Amino acid sequence: MQATGCYQEGWQCPLEESLGTAGDPAELWGTFYQGHPAEPFGSETTEIGLLECCARCLVGAPFASLVATGLCFFGVALFCGCGHEALTGTEKLIETYFSKNYQDYEYLINVIHAFQYVIYGTASFFFLYGALLLAEGFYTTGAVRQIFGDYKTTICGKGLSATFVGITYALTIVWLLVFACSAVPVYIYFNTWTTCQSIAFPSKTSASIGSLCADARMYGVLPWNAFPGKVCGSNLLSICKTAEFQMTFHLFIAAFVGAAATLVSLLTFMIAATYNFAVLKLMGRGTKF
Repeated sequence: MQATGCYQEGWQCPLEESLGTAGDPAELWGTFYQGHPAEPFGSETTEIGLLECCARCLVGAPFASLVATGLCFFGVALFCGCGHEALTGTEKLIETYFSKNYQDYEYLINVIHAFQYVIYGTASFFFLYGALLLAEGFYTTGAVRQIFGDYKTTICGKGLSATFVGITYALTIVWLLVFACSAVPVYIYFNTWTTCQSIAFPSKTSASIGSLCADARMYGVLPWNAFPGKVCGSNLLSICKTAEFQMTFHLFIAAFVGAAATLVSLLTFMIAATYNFAVLKLMGRGTKF
């Protein structure tokens, strides 16, 4: 005969210890209840089990991949959303102030529309790839942390991890170029804004206001035969004060920040995936990102 609850961890069971010995059963039950306070059975076990479950989940989570995924989604959304609207604003500014002939900026409009379609594809691809990298992070987390346990990674799993490492390396290199290109419109708008500041405060420059211009042709935005192609003096200052110019400028800055955040996330993915693959392939032991 066994008393229910006598197998809780750390409990003593005087009733079970006394079974098989001489004694009054009522006395044995009294001895049992003296050593055990009236608590609901299983409450302590449930609490310990829940804490242990949470601890195991936290230990198995790929924190670097989680941070990189969130940063990737944020950066891509910022880059694509702000970049798309900034290109639209640039198109309107060119049409309104820098050229009166559609043939002068027809090629630019086609390029802007092509970039906008590329942005759609970029957003879709990175959201899908970020989710795949996060899943791969969870996979390698379990494989590395259980490297000496029952769970073993397979040859297919190692090959999949190596594939993600190679793709991430290539994407990082490509995104470095995107990051560099996203700095170009910020530079152009910043130069234009600086020129406007010089016009607004003529005491800070020795040049005449009429000679201070923003020439879209010198940046390759418009061909050299475009007319007028540039805006000078007070006309340029009035453009800089428009909400359209201010909004487009800040949108390009936000897109640049988004490109930087995406680059950081790709570098984080690359480092974590490379380390995980090295542990699985070469070391066969260690701790996982």
